[in-house]
Amino acid sequence: MSCNKNHLLTAGAFIGGLLALFGGIIILIGNSIIEDNVKKEAVIENGTVAYENWVLAGSPVYRQFWLFNVNNPLEIAQNGSKPILRQKGPYTYRVRYLPKINITVNLNNTISFLQPYCAYFEPGLSVGTEEDNITFLNLAVAGAPSILPPLLLPLLNNAIKQTNSSLFQTRTVKEMLWGYEDPLLKQLHLPDPHTGVFYPYNGTADGYYNIFTGRGNIKKLGIIDRWQGKGKLTTWQDPYCDMINGTDGSVFPPFIKKKKLLGFFSSDICRSVFAEYESSRVLKGIPVYRFMLPSKTFASPLDNPENKCYCKDPLFTRNCTMAGVLDISGCKEGMPVYISLPHFLYGSEALKEAIDGMEPNEEEHSTFLDVEPVTGISLNVAKRLQVNIAVQPSNQIEVLSKIKEPILFPLVWLNETATVDDATAKELKGALISTMDLLETIQMTLIGCGCVIFLACIISLCVLKKKKTKKHDQSKEMTDKGISENHF
Repeated sequence: MSCNKNHLLTAGAFIGGLLALFGGIIILIGNSIIEDNVKKEAVIENGTVAYENWVLAGSPVYRQFWLFNVNNPLEIAQNGSKPILRQKGPYTYRVRYLPKINITVNLNNTISFLQPYCAYFEPGLSVGTEEDNITFLNLAVAGAPSILPPLLLPLLNNAIKQTNSSLFQTRTVKEMLWGYEDPLLKQLHLPDPHTGVFYPYNGTADGYYNIFTGRGNIKKLGIIDRWQGKGKLTTWQDPYCDMINGTDGSVFPPFIKKKKLLGFFSSDICRSVFAEYESSRVLKGIPVYRFMLPSKTFASPLDNPENKCYCKDPLFTRNCTMAGVLDISGCKEGMPVYISLPHFLYGSEALKEAIDGMEPNEEEHSTFLDVEPVTGISLNVAKRLQVNIAVQPSNQIEVLSKIKEPILFPLVWLNETATVDDATAKELKGALISTMDLLETIQMTLIGCGCVIFLACIISLCVLKKKKTKKHDQSKEMTDKGISENHF
């Protein structure tokens, strides 16, 4: 009977060990199956799951705008007073709702396309209508002195007087964002007398993109090969700053690690940036990694030497010691446009002190991406930027003569958001997360049960062996005692 128990327990321990081992093997097999499936379906080519969502985003993309209303325009223009600004918004538009066009598959595992720009006003997501009035910096008056040669400034001054243009004007939200015919620009006989913060927009595109499909090398999925036909920029006249790195931010190569920096290129700011891992979260039941644009992105070269080649204007950056702004006039036809995070987040105190109304906070004004790490898909994105115009005093331009010192004047800040919808999240959970959860449950069950059975059988064998040894010792003791008594 004891012999049968030993055999059963030994067999049980063997079976338990096999179950645990099989659970460990399933981990490897399961991960391999998931990895192969992701590599197959993530490739951007006709017929894959990724391709359909790439051509046209399944989830709505919105751009929210907060415009800075100038509360004391006369005091600024007449006395050079400190600007008092109050943001008004959001005014929300749906963007990127048109599919990519002119899609061309290339021989080097890349695909070319154009992303049409479009903006549709969403009144239900806005604080008012597009016809709301905003008192705003006059873009033509503020920007023209930087574009025209110094010899033409007297002519500009005369044109400003003839058109009764002032440093500030009141126009509608629609006009300020998307454009209007400016009397000063018309007086100057420019080919296009229209201006606006984002003019022109509807019906345009930021140029052809050429990206890797992931075919042949999944690690290059979505990586930009060329933009506007070139492998690098010419804006900054520097090998490092002119590099086009990463993707466009909508997708990244799969199997993302926390230590990895996510690089993406933004034509809005004419440069590439990197996001760093911040935390792990759960979005609609899907585990994601949150990556954030770090404070060093727009830091001064004193704190981040890599930004040295982005500093092109020593006047407004105070010899490149000013943090928080990026001069992009080089890709805006000379217009003195500076990009920052909203309310000069992470910027030098001098920027915020020069304007009454700047109240930066990370929760509302930082840029982040929530990325599903296995597929590399961005499921929740908030890209936040502020557009500023450099205004400087000029003795030759009467409306600028009262300005006391150069100032970076905030115009508007935007929040471009895209969050995976419930249907897409459910589909992703079913195709990927549920499969991973099922495999993990099977793995843990097999390993857990196997280990329990193995340990229980081993412990039982030890106990049984101990009892057998004890019984044997008692029997021997009785035998020895009997021999001793017979001897005497």
